[in-house]
Amino acid sequence: MTTTTLAVLVPLLPFLGAAAGLLLGRTAPGFVRPLAVLPTVAAFALAVLVAVRQGGNAAVDAATQLTPTGSVPIDLALHIDGFAALVAVLVGLVASCVQIYSTGYLRDDPRYPSYAALVSLFTSAMLLVVYSGDLMVLLVGWEIMGICSYFLVGHYWETPEARAASLKAFLVTKLGDVPFLIGLFALAADAGTFRITGVLGAVASGGLDHPTLVALLLLAGVAGKSAQFPLHTWLPDAMAGPTPVSALIHAATMVAAGIYFVARLLPVFAASGAALTVLAVMAAVTMVGSGLSALAQDDIKRVLAYSTIGQLGYMAGALAVGDRGAAVFHLLSHGAFKALLFLAAGVVIHAAGTNSLAAMSRMSGLAKRIPDAYWTMTVALLALAAIPPFAGFFSKEAVLVAAEHTALGDRATAPAAAGWIVLVAALLAALLTAAYATRLWLLAFRGRGAEAPDHGRQPVAMNAVLWLLAVPSLAFGLAVGYLDDWFDGHALTPTVTTGVLGTGAALVGGLVTYATWRQTSALAARTPLGAVAANPGGDGSLVEAEAIASHTPAYGNVASAPDPADPGRLLLGPLHAPAAAGFHLDAVYTALFVRPVRAAASLVRFLDREVVDTYVRGSGTGAKWLGLAVRRAQTGNVQTYLSALLAGSVVLAIAAVLVAAGA
Repeated sequence: MTTTTLAVLVPLLPFLGAAAGLLLGRTAPGFVRPLAVLPTVAAFALAVLVAVRQGGNAAVDAATQLTPTGSVPIDLALHIDGFAALVAVLVGLVASCVQIYSTGYLRDDPRYPSYAALVSLFTSAMLLVVYSGDLMVLLVGWEIMGICSYFLVGHYWETPEARAASLKAFLVTKLGDVPFLIGLFALAADAGTFRITGVLGAVASGGLDHPTLVALLLLAGVAGKSAQFPLHTWLPDAMAGPTPVSALIHAATMVAAGIYFVARLLPVFAASGAALTVLAVMAAVTMVGSGLSALAQDDIKRVLAYSTIGQLGYMAGALAVGDRGAAVFHLLSHGAFKALLFLAAGVVIHAAGTNSLAAMSRMSGLAKRIPDAYWTMTVALLALAAIPPFAGFFSKEAVLVAAEHTALGDRATAPAAAGWIVLVAALLAALLTAAYATRLWLLAFRGRGAEAPDHGRQPVAMNAVLWLLAVPSLAFGLAVGYLDDWFDGHALTPTVTTGVLGTGAALVGGLVTYATWRQTSALAARTPLGAVAANPGGDGSLVEAEAIASHTPAYGNVASAPDPADPGRLLLGPLHAPAAAGFHLDAVYTALFVRPVRAAASLVRFLDREVVDTYVRGSGTGAKWLGLAVRRAQTGNVQTYLSALLAGSVVLAIAAVLVAAGA
C-alpha cells in the first residue's frame, strides 16, 4: 500500500470500530471488546508505519475535491509532515492503552459498549485533525471531539457532578469555537483557500491582510480546546468522567488539538507580533496559576488536571516564542507520562477507595498493595517534575532553550518580550510543578495511620498498560538527538544555563515540599480519619469525612477532612483557599455571564407568560364567547330561521334603496 492509503486507514479504522460497536453493543456483546481494542491497535500500528515511511522528510500531500463550493473549495486532503506523523503515533498509543485499560476498569459497567464506541470515535476525530490538510475537514474532527467529550465526561450521568461537568465542558469549548470558526473563514478569505499548504504559501508571500485579527480569533478557539486561561475552567471539572477518559483527553486528544493546530499554522500567528505576545501572556498566566491551584487540590485527579493545564501552558509558551519543534516535543513527552499518571491514579483510587489525598495520607501500606502503580507513577511524576534523565526534563528544557534564545535576541521569530515572559513563567512553573508532584507522591504513598483497605487486585491488563507507558516516560527524552529532522531541523538539546536553572528550580520545589512534609507529618498521624474539620474550599463550613471513612467513590470536589499537615496548605498560606477554588474564576463567570443570562431568561419567561400568553388566552376567550353567542341563535325552529332570513332581506333592500337615492 502507498503511504497515502495507509494514512487514510489510520482514522478510518477506529471510526468503523465505533460504528460496529454501537450497532452490535446490544445484539452481540461478546464482540464489543474486540471491536474497541483491535481497530485502535491496528490504527496505531499503521500510524507507526506511516511515520517510518515519512521519516521526517518532505511532507506527504494528497487531495481530492469533495464538492464545488464556489470560490473557496473544500478538499479531502492529507498533509503529513514529521511532527504530524509523530503526533498520530502518540494518539494511537494512548488510545490503544486506554481501550485495553478500560476492558478491566469498566468490566462491570453496563454502559461499556457505548463508552468504548465513543472512545473509538474520539480517537478517529483526533487522528482526522492530525492528518487533515484542509481546515474545514479539520474543523469536522475538531467538533466531533467536542461532542464525544460531552458524552464521555458525562458517562456517570446519574451523578449531578458528571452532568454539570459535561455541560460545562461543552459550553466553554463552544464559546471558544464561535470566534474560531469566524477566524477560519477570515483566514480562508485572505488566503483564498482552506488548504493548509495554500494558507502557509499565502503567509509566506505576505498575502494575509489581517494577520492580527485572524490570529486572535483563532486563539480564542485554541484557549477553549486546550484549556488555556481564561477558558480553562472546564478541565478540572471534567474529572467527573471515568479515569481512562481523563487520560485520553489530557494526554492525546481534545486539549492537544489546540496546541497542534497552532503548531500546524504557526506562520499565521508569527505574522503578528501582537498575537505572539498575547499568547505568551496567556501561557504565562496559565502556567503559574495552574501550578498554584494544583498545589492546593485534594482530589488526586484534579491535581493532575491542573497539571495538564500547566503543561499545556509550556507548549503554548514554546509556540509564543516561535518554536513549534519544542512545543510538539513536549506534547509528545507529556502525552506519555500524563496518560501514565491518570491510569495509575485510577489504580490508586481503586485501591484506596477514594480520590482524596487527605484520606490517603492517613493510610499506610498503600504502595505495597499496588506496587505496579507505585513504581510507574513514581516514574511519571519524576518525568512531570522534569528530573533528568526522564522524558519531561528534555522536553521542558527544549521550551526553556527556545524562550532563552528569543529573550536574548538570538532568534527573531518572536518579540523579545514574549521570550522573557515565557522564560520567567516557565522557571517559576518548574518549581511549582516539582512541589505539587512531590506533594502528591508523599500524600498518596507515604501516609501514616491505619492499614490501607484491601479492595482486591487490579486486572493484569491495567497493570500491563502502566508498564508499557512507563517506557516512553523514561526513555523518550534520550532520543532527543535523533528528532531534529522531524521538527524543522531545530536542535532540541538543553543548554547548560537552562539545564541548571530548570533542574535547580525543580529540585528546590521538591526538596522544600519534602522538608515541609517531614516537619508536620506527625500531626497527620494524630488526626483521626473521619474527623470533622473545616471545608478545604475555605468557606468555613463543617463537613464530615464519612465518604472517606467508608471509601465511597468521589467525583469532582470531594468533601473530606483536610490534612493539617498538608505541605501545600502550609506552603501557600493565605493563597491556599483561593487557589483551591481556582482563584474564583468560576464565580467571576457566574457574575458576568450566568446570572445575566438567567435574569434575561426569567424576563423572557415573564413576558411570554404574562404578556404573550395573555393575548393568546384573550383570543381564545373571545372566540369562545362569540361561539356561545352564535350558539344561542341556533334554536332549531324553522319559523325563527325564516323570520330572520326575511328580516335580513328587508334590511338589505332598504340599504340598497338608500344607497341608490344618495348616489
